[in-house]
Amino acid sequence: MGASAEEMNVLLRRYGLIPTASVRPRLLELDALEEILNCSVELNLKRGFLTGDMLDQMVAAWDQQSPSIQHNTSGTVPVSTPAAQLGRSIAPIAAPEPLDIQFRNNLPDWKATDFSEIATDAPSVIDIHYDITGNSITEGKMSDITSCFNDRLQSIRKMIIQNSNLPRKPTEIARLHAESSRYQGYENKAVAIGLVNEPRYTKNGHLMWNLEDETGELTCLLTKRKGDDRDRAHEQILDAGLMPDDVLGVSGTFSQTGDLFYVDDLHFPMEQRHTKAVSEHGVSVAFLSDAHVGSKTFLEAQWHKMARWFNTDPLAKTIKYLILSGDCVDGVGIYPGQDSELAIPDFYAQYTKFAELLELLPDWVECVMLPGNHDAVRPAEPQPTFEKDIQQDYNTTTFVGNPCDFSLHGVRILSYHGKSIDDFVAGLRTVTYAEPIEAMRQMLRRRHLAPQWGGKTPLSPEPEDGLVIRQVPDIFVTGHVHGHACEDFKGTTLVCSSTWQDQTSYQRMLGFQPKPCMLTVVNLKTHATISIPFA
Repeated sequence: MGASAEEMNVLLRRYGLIPTASVRPRLLELDALEEILNCSVELNLKRGFLTGDMLDQMVAAWDQQSPSIQHNTSGTVPVSTPAAQLGRSIAPIAAPEPLDIQFRNNLPDWKATDFSEIATDAPSVIDIHYDITGNSITEGKMSDITSCFNDRLQSIRKMIIQNSNLPRKPTEIARLHAESSRYQGYENKAVAIGLVNEPRYTKNGHLMWNLEDETGELTCLLTKRKGDDRDRAHEQILDAGLMPDDVLGVSGTFSQTGDLFYVDDLHFPMEQRHTKAVSEHGVSVAFLSDAHVGSKTFLEAQWHKMARWFNTDPLAKTIKYLILSGDCVDGVGIYPGQDSELAIPDFYAQYTKFAELLELLPDWVECVMLPGNHDAVRPAEPQPTFEKDIQQDYNTTTFVGNPCDFSLHGVRILSYHGKSIDDFVAGLRTVTYAEPIEAMRQMLRRRHLAPQWGGKTPLSPEPEDGLVIRQVPDIFVTGHVHGHACEDFKGTTLVCSSTWQDQTSYQRMLGFQPKPCMLTVVNLKTHATISIPFA
């Protein structure tokens, strides 16, 4: 028998692999699953989607390492070999032993060279690049919505042209329709860039959508391929799907009738690799989110445990900044029946309590605090920061909007609460609440934090779309989903900030288990990361 579904998911996360639908049944039937997945490292296979071809390579590599083991769809079967054919055994192959990880004060160990500077030895340098606070000028008119989408299309179109390997210069869709007979067959490909409308699947599993620019609309078809024509990038798109209002480029040819565009390649605005900026100072920044102070499920004892750690631990003395990515309080009237789950039923009293909790942290820690969907600001994103009446209780805290693009000692950070993760979970088949960091990868691929208009995330139609990721950050942080993760994606450190709230009744009903009380620390000079548990 192979691994259970839960064991399989744990192993896949360890190796950074997401199986396609056709691969999952095969994985469950493999006895030596962990050893086979380990072959992905030896083969230098990229993290991401695990296709059938990749699994075949890994199984073949494992077979070469263990010729006495044979793999097939029913699992791993020993192959009997006559004793006369066996070679001399030099030494038995020992099973890998677990790493003996050392802990300091029951916490993960760290190297002093990775966290080299005391916070008090460095000045405070916070540079805000984008914050909607005081800059929101929309009146909610149709002209504002049109301006917002035109700015999104023009901004991301430039990124696609700069970062993607387009086969030719893109053409307006209206002109492509007029000259569709030129782009039939394989010799002459057409290229267009536009907004995705109505993505849907056909009965045969092909992906269709309408692509719209300022001049017209194009009906696109991405087909499933078989045999030698299979393409890994295409399979990833087909497995995941597309988000409504994505901006992307397509290259391909027209059908004989000219009413359908066969897509050969898709082009996203994400650059291939980002090079992180490095601070001159070896101080660190810490991340947490979703404290939900005021809720009966706020984990106050664990907060006090963290506060004691901040005041006593050597690593904590390197933390110059603490980023609070929204939902610091639980709010009032956010969802039906919330009153029965509140320990503090007053909005302002919740913020006062949170200010008192921040006062427990040492003086050298400077906070950057932004709102989320539970906070006392407008729900439409981008959100301005808190009112002055709320801010007056806080010391050494910089208040910013959501999202906020800023730099700490030259290291660029994009902090976003993450409400649109709900839309990515609903819109893309590869994004789940159990693995929310995949939504962050998709945001960077699209260079947009919340592409879907009219979804679960209310959007404010600013004439300049404030949710376009105009510059790739060195660190990208979200919260909202009460998970926790920290990894590198194409040169950007992704941080899914942990919550300080226990499982709620709604989460219990859904069977969702949060990952609370994990403080993520990133050094601004070495970009070394460590996660400290306080649960």
